[in-house]
Amino acid sequence: MTFKILKSPHTHEEVIKKSLFMGVCFHCDKPTEFMSQLDQFADPAATHNCWAYKIGNEYRFNDDGEPSGTAGKPILAALDGSGFDHIGALVIRHYGGIKLGTGGLARAYGGTIARLLQAAPFTTHLPMTTLKLQADFQHSQMIFQLVAQLNGQIDDQTFSTRGATFVLRIPQQQVSAFTADIDNLTKGSGTLENI
Repeated sequence: MTFKILKSPHTHEEVIKKSLFMGVCFHCDKPTEFMSQLDQFADPAATHNCWAYKIGNEYRFNDDGEPSGTAGKPILAALDGSGFDHIGALVIRHYGGIKLGTGGLARAYGGTIARLLQAAPFTTHLPMTTLKLQADFQHSQMIFQLVAQLNGQIDDQTFSTRGATFVLRIPQQQVSAFTADIDNLTKGSGTLENI
């Protein structure tokens, strides 16, 4: 599955009814990495440090004293709707004296992260499958072309008296097409296996 990855930590601030909401998003690959970065970005002097993270199918959120479901859950919803993964988000609130109500809080927390992510620099993660391909020498040039056309990468190649062996990575969604192309190119003599 293709998803967006944040290139670097990104911030966004807005004042809503005299409360300052400061959003921070950052890349993380493990919950422990998220917690370490959360400690780095959180403001102990703030009224609330509400957060959420999404790492594949794993997620967690925290309202940090705000009414249940008004902060962490809307932050997580903003992450889910953004197309980002392997991401942590923190919203630091400095209370300004005017109560927002539960709907206002949810809009403020989720909206801060949603607007932050609209402007955040990202790269696209494309899941790859690693394959080992054995084929005759005569097919080497066409194999390079096929891999390049599919945005794949050849990591290793070796030559022996039996032909050429390639270790390559192909986007997961292109594996079936690549397999069919190799079968056609080599007339069934090429062998592919997952590594």
